[in-house]
Amino acid sequence: MTLHPRLHEITERLRKRSADSRRAYLAGIDAAHREGPNRTRLSCGNLAHAFAASGKTDKGRLRADVTPNLGIINAYNDMLSAHQPFEHYPEIVRQVARELGATAQVAGGVPAMCDGVTQGRPGMELSLFSRDNIAQATAISLSHDMFDAALYLGVCDKIVPGLLIGALAFGHLPAMFVPAGPMTPGIPNKKKAEVRERYAAGEATREELLEVEAASYHAAGTCTFYGTANSNQVLLEAMGLQLPGTSFVNPGTPLRDALTRASTERALRITALGNDYRPIGHLIDERAIVNAMVALMATGGSTNHTIHWIAVARAAGVVLTWDDMDELSQIVPLLARVYPNGDADVNRFAAAGGTQFVFRELIDAGLMHGDIATVVAGGMRAFCDEPRLTDGKLDYTPGVAKSADEAVVRPVSDAFDPHGGLRLLRGNLGRSLMKISAVKSEYHRIEAPAVVIDDPRALNKLHAAGVLPQDFIAVVRYQGPRANGMPELHSLAPLLGLLQNQGRRVALVTDGRLSGASGKIPAAIHLTPEAARGGPIGKLREGDMIRLDAEAGTLEVLIDADEWNARTHAPNTAPAAQDLGRNLFAWSRNLVTPADQGALSISCGPPSPEGGWEYDAEYELGHDHAAAGAPHEAKDA
Repeated sequence: MTLHPRLHEITERLRKRSADSRRAYLAGIDAAHREGPNRTRLSCGNLAHAFAASGKTDKGRLRADVTPNLGIINAYNDMLSAHQPFEHYPEIVRQVARELGATAQVAGGVPAMCDGVTQGRPGMELSLFSRDNIAQATAISLSHDMFDAALYLGVCDKIVPGLLIGALAFGHLPAMFVPAGPMTPGIPNKKKAEVRERYAAGEATREELLEVEAASYHAAGTCTFYGTANSNQVLLEAMGLQLPGTSFVNPGTPLRDALTRASTERALRITALGNDYRPIGHLIDERAIVNAMVALMATGGSTNHTIHWIAVARAAGVVLTWDDMDELSQIVPLLARVYPNGDADVNRFAAAGGTQFVFRELIDAGLMHGDIATVVAGGMRAFCDEPRLTDGKLDYTPGVAKSADEAVVRPVSDAFDPHGGLRLLRGNLGRSLMKISAVKSEYHRIEAPAVVIDDPRALNKLHAAGVLPQDFIAVVRYQGPRANGMPELHSLAPLLGLLQNQGRRVALVTDGRLSGASGKIPAAIHLTPEAARGGPIGKLREGDMIRLDAEAGTLEVLIDADEWNARTHAPNTAPAAQDLGRNLFAWSRNLVTPADQGALSISCGPPSPEGGWEYDAEYELGHDHAAAGAPHEAKDA
């Protein structure tokens, strides 16, 4: 199928913009590859340390330098449901490697924290930076130069982007991502949301709320709504970095174990020691990045990836921007409705056709690069096939040709919406993003006075005191990467959802972060420049009229220009957070780049000609920001 002309144009622009950084990145990983298999570079003392604890068979193979050795990077812990299944994966991997005459070692572990556990808590301020910590931990794990390929065991939020950034730092190594799968369906997500809103209204007890939460998050596996964790899996498949159809197979099933074994087998076959070498640094180019963003738009995935995939792209020498994402969203139709963009969970999405159906529709419509190299033969067409067990053996069959549930997935010819689930908003307050796939069209435009707070908890107190206006836009500032690590603000959703259900016109504007779990409220998020960088949001005052218009793609304060220009920035009035490790990330907050440049607190990708890496201040404050213009006059409102 011929590529859609706009997709081709966006991809070419991305390629040209990234030409120098991509060339430098590839030169670096090609130089690492030319030095030969990793273990041959080690001295006898180095090598002896590395296999000292191995068994007799493994030790003999590790000494020989002629069989591949897999490094396992594991995000296992047994507190988080999504990562608990990884406890036994390393033994499966080692067993398969031995059967095939190879070896595997756990190279290291990386932390895995959960926004669901830290929601509304001081620990959330460590969440975004954990991605960069994971990238560094991945690099440390691989630094022993013992490995010919790596298996990455991770699922959630910051874990997969962090693993990806770390893997791309070792871009000469083949990489295989191996998920654990979602938990089986629990109580419907819509029911959970209803009880949350009743609790916010004081109409449900804590016991009732805990019961419904426990019935929703009830077993091992990823949470079943379409948030960041499950979006991670779709994006990995869209870039061809894990076996086709592995995303939504439940833990503890024969098919899940078969896919883990097959992932190990495939990783062993794509090392430089064989004749099908597929290093991750060559697989992830501008086309793979575009595929990931197309899949995000088509499925209405997590807004967190508007930050994470900019960072991932930079790690591969590709300079992705919010403008690229916005333009892709204009041409990619919404093909899936999965909670919070619909009632279905990811299990029902998979049963209705899942990624196989969506990818085939996109490729056939010329809206996805089908010709990219992936970890398997056949390019992206291979990801249109569904894994099955036949007589105990893994094989693949073509995915469904017709949606099994058109309330969940639809063809391009009958999409839920002709545009994707994301919109870039520009205006005199800066640049922000809005996830519109879950927001009804009647809420795409709102003009209302601002209620300005620096502490998210203050909104509930104002509601309890009965002082919130009938209609309002909640402005939550000093929540950006530099201010406090950009914690997720999903705890505001139940109250705002409740007020919207009462017929009130409400919205959210923030320099903070929201995930794919965020639902039906119009929310301009990730606003940049953030308040802590002197962004215009810091000049807003109580009662200022704000216009949020997703259809026009604008976010504006409606105020006299002279008054606006005379204003100073308000100080951050939020109380200092309990420490809980926050002081350890002070340097990260000082160094972090803006949200629209990946919110990176580490150097990422090839170094600049000056030998360092800094955020692009000209990009942040330059012509790309409509904030440089004068605000709209109040009389024009």
